[in-house]
Amino acid sequence: MSLDPLTSNLGQLRAKHLLRRCLFHYNNALLSEMSNLTAADAIDQLLLDDTISYNEPYDPMPLDDPHGYWLSSGVYPPDIQNQPRKRALLSAWWWYNMINRANLKDKLTFFLHTTFTIASGDVGASHYFYDHLRLLEFYSEGNLRELAKKITLDNAMLNYLDNTQNNANNPNENYAREFLELFTITKGEQVGEGDYTTYTEQDVIEAAKVFSGFKTQLDRSIIDPDTNIPMGRLSINHHDQGVKIFSYAFDNYELTGGNSEETIFNELHEFVDMVFNKEATALAYVKKLYRFFVKSEWDQEVENTILLPLAQQLYQENYNILPVVKRLLKSQHFFDAADSDSTDEILGSIVKSPVQLLSSTITNLGFNIPSPEDDIDNYYKFIRNFLHNTYFPMSGMNLFAPDTVAGHPAIYQSPDFDRHWFSSSTILARYRLIECLITGRNKLGGNGQFGSELDTVSFVENTSANPGNIYYLIDEIANILYPNPIDEDRVSYFAELILEDYPSYYWTDTWDEYLATGENTTVKNRLDLLIGAMINASEYQLM
Repeated sequence: MSLDPLTSNLGQLRAKHLLRRCLFHYNNALLSEMSNLTAADAIDQLLLDDTISYNEPYDPMPLDDPHGYWLSSGVYPPDIQNQPRKRALLSAWWWYNMINRANLKDKLTFFLHTTFTIASGDVGASHYFYDHLRLLEFYSEGNLRELAKKITLDNAMLNYLDNTQNNANNPNENYAREFLELFTITKGEQVGEGDYTTYTEQDVIEAAKVFSGFKTQLDRSIIDPDTNIPMGRLSINHHDQGVKIFSYAFDNYELTGGNSEETIFNELHEFVDMVFNKEATALAYVKKLYRFFVKSEWDQEVENTILLPLAQQLYQENYNILPVVKRLLKSQHFFDAADSDSTDEILGSIVKSPVQLLSSTITNLGFNIPSPEDDIDNYYKFIRNFLHNTYFPMSGMNLFAPDTVAGHPAIYQSPDFDRHWFSSSTILARYRLIECLITGRNKLGGNGQFGSELDTVSFVENTSANPGNIYYLIDEIANILYPNPIDEDRVSYFAELILEDYPSYYWTDTWDEYLATGENTTVKNRLDLLIGAMINASEYQLM
């Protein structure tokens, strides 16, 4: 296994793998384009599309007096009503823009969400959630060290982990604990009471003192000059201005407390630098990147030959994330190109998350999402009634709203990790998703229509060079949908769903009749059945 780059053109199999890991979705045209590129050129190409399809979320409720473009209304954020609905509309706004372009930074933005986690329902006004998403996107190609400094003053984070309530005379350790345990260096092996190797309980106490006095600025009037995004404020009188002394884990570092805005911000930055100057912090981020982009498990050889060199690079390059991600994603190891062990395959080794499953299905099959600008009523039904209220909660993944600050169990909980996406409580949403898209109805709850439905006939016409040959057609669809090719027995299994013991020319004649008459009822019924079965096959659940 090697971090040496794969220099040949990708071909279809490896292009699919790269697209699945770099994006939440892709279509056949993009797959064809990427197949003819090297990994390095493909990754560069996947950083170019900055299309914004939906500039600002719109709230069409209440019907008699819509709140409209509330983010730019100028109304004091906490005074705006129905904040849960608006936070949901913001999640949908991010998702809609993501699915209408092909950019690696959307996957990186979501990676940063899994690293600096918030739950959108606990951040206060939706404006702060909006600013938080923009902050993550700003640093999606940037510097983890700088993001760790900026996110401390993020109004959403200040609200979510209660640091706005952290005062010198009444400390609150919530943010300090998660900053060390989850956001940066992470917890190492516990070697004693309150001693986690990488930090101690005493370090949490001292970190809370560093973070004291940072407060939310609810009117968003303070703009960070580096990001142009609203930020929180500093209350000097609430900041602990004493010396902070850290444990052996940080070499007994002594940090002088600030007593002015300039010196307190210098203190914050010095503390963050202290944490990031530990190589354990770089390794913690690389492990998260590997689990997110490659697979959830690895052995000591992978740690020695892949993770440690990447951690060293991240450390030496001052925590700039993109060079490390590029090196990993174009490596021979990532594509299993230099791996003689066939039992630890990387291609098809991750269970798709609900957002990956949804997004890839919609784009792979050419489902038309109702437009928020041309068809706001049906867009609202689709993203609010179907996705937010039904599909995502039933699938175990409320978008940007995990149950805990650790995130979704599939992200952090060993040893199963991504296998947590499958459970008795989530399987119904996964397997009825395609039925909902084909019928254009929310069959998971309420049975309401959402103004668009999947046209399987058009999908086949746009996909296959020979749709009248059932075996050729199934093989072509499988090559788009599945990580690896399927064998003849599997092709025959899907074909039998269509043929029902008739000879193969039954489908050829049926297709030819459709072409001659334009009447598509029979072929659509057969194709709905085929596509539904192929989407719900075990092969499609993997990426």
